[in-house]
Amino acid sequence: MSTPLPLSISMHPADNVAIVANDGGLPAGTVMPGGLVLIDKVPQAHKVALVNIPEGGAVRRYNVIIGYALKPIAAGSWVHERLLQMPEARSLEGLPIATVKPPVLEPLAGYTFEGYRNADGTVGTRNILAITTTVQCVAGVLDFAVRRIKSELLPRYPHVDDVVGLEHSYGCGVAIDAVGAEIPQRTLRNISRNPNFGGEVMVVSLGCEKLQPERLLPPGSFPIVDEREPELDVVCLQDEAHVGFMSMIDSIMRQAEQHLRRLDARRRETVPASALVVGVQCGGSDAFSGVTANPAVGFCTDLLVRAGATVMFSEVTEVRDGIDQLTSRAASPEVAEAMIEEMAWYDAYLDKGRVDRSANTTPGNKKGGLSNIVEKAMGSIIKSGTAPITGVLSPGQRLADRDISQGLVYAATPASDFICGTLQLAAGMNLHVFTTGRGTPYGLAQVPVIKVATRSDLARRWHDLMDINAGRIADGEATIEDIGWEMFRLMLDVASGRKKTWAEHWQLHNALVLFNPAPVT
Repeated sequence: MSTPLPLSISMHPADNVAIVANDGGLPAGTVMPGGLVLIDKVPQAHKVALVNIPEGGAVRRYNVIIGYALKPIAAGSWVHERLLQMPEARSLEGLPIATVKPPVLEPLAGYTFEGYRNADGTVGTRNILAITTTVQCVAGVLDFAVRRIKSELLPRYPHVDDVVGLEHSYGCGVAIDAVGAEIPQRTLRNISRNPNFGGEVMVVSLGCEKLQPERLLPPGSFPIVDEREPELDVVCLQDEAHVGFMSMIDSIMRQAEQHLRRLDARRRETVPASALVVGVQCGGSDAFSGVTANPAVGFCTDLLVRAGATVMFSEVTEVRDGIDQLTSRAASPEVAEAMIEEMAWYDAYLDKGRVDRSANTTPGNKKGGLSNIVEKAMGSIIKSGTAPITGVLSPGQRLADRDISQGLVYAATPASDFICGTLQLAAGMNLHVFTTGRGTPYGLAQVPVIKVATRSDLARRWHDLMDINAGRIADGEATIEDIGWEMFRLMLDVASGRKKTWAEHWQLHNALVLFNPAPVT
């Protein structure tokens, strides 16, 4: 058996480091194709110095300074986080504002999927009964009821895909009127209005919580249908009519069946691809994320924007170091200023906790070759493609709150996978794309999640968890464009219900996790 050719990947001609592409890395003494001899063993996805870098010298990847050498680094050495001083964060002053005018992308016409039209003009990719909760106290009761609904009622309604309880950790013991408390409250309100829930409104309440149902879902929360707004259907566990636990369960099941009947009458119909609202995210990232999967997502993002769809990218700390790239791509000065405001708010939020953006990177990120948040951010931003950024959402806001109907949108969220996913749900996404290099079984019950592996080794080992193998790009078996188109077509199939993602197949569902910067009492 022949020894594989040593492979490394450089992102820009000005870079003075490259990452090792070979599975298992390369041993010291390996002679690279250009004649460079490795001084150290370099793990897969980790950086090797291409030239001698003096102490204090800039280390460049993506033609961006990702750090400064803490001591001299010889050509052929393994370059890792312990050798680098992270640069200071880019100032939010003097940024380029709407200076880049990307070429107008040719419209992409004729692409459709089979979706569920809603009264508010949105389109669902799934037909789900979602039961909202007002407080964590009712979670156990609702979970018991949902299990019975799925086993006893759902089989009678074959056109309903699922029943989910919108369980969360909010509702009581919180400073409900404090500054910042509006974020979790509007998040919960807007999740209840996600396109995949068909406008059905059902709430399970305890009765004594601070987040009363009428506060969570005030009049006007849902569109008028047949000249009336849907009534707030609340099952309150503390009602005197409930005598015993089974009385509560029977009440939830009785009300749920009314909603199931209406949802079961809905049918998929052909809609344009412009009805897609796609959230893009990465987690368990490695140094291949910015080489394979995220660039392919970026190419697909451009395809979606060309088709008139809406794409949201997020994760404040994972774009903060590229803020100048984003403000320059803003469609208007107002959009650029909105992005700056979100970055400034988050800087202040982190400062209050006496940390900064460097707290983002995980042990797994570093084991996967990412030395710090600067390097990680450069690979994360690529998911946004090249289109102008047309809108900005604050955490928990819905696209309709900002009158955004299509295009590339920056939805400000923490980088935490499950908090970001929760906030993108609230914004109105009906399909999710998630890239990973280290591997994560992340999934959501509320929308389909397409998982993209950055490396072929991960795709082989997790063959029944990853939907797309972007590692073929590094292997030379496919181009970024090939994987981008594969992703786009898979999205249409998944959105239509013709295919299920692996996360759906295994029913791998992460909990909703709210972002609550306000005090807990």
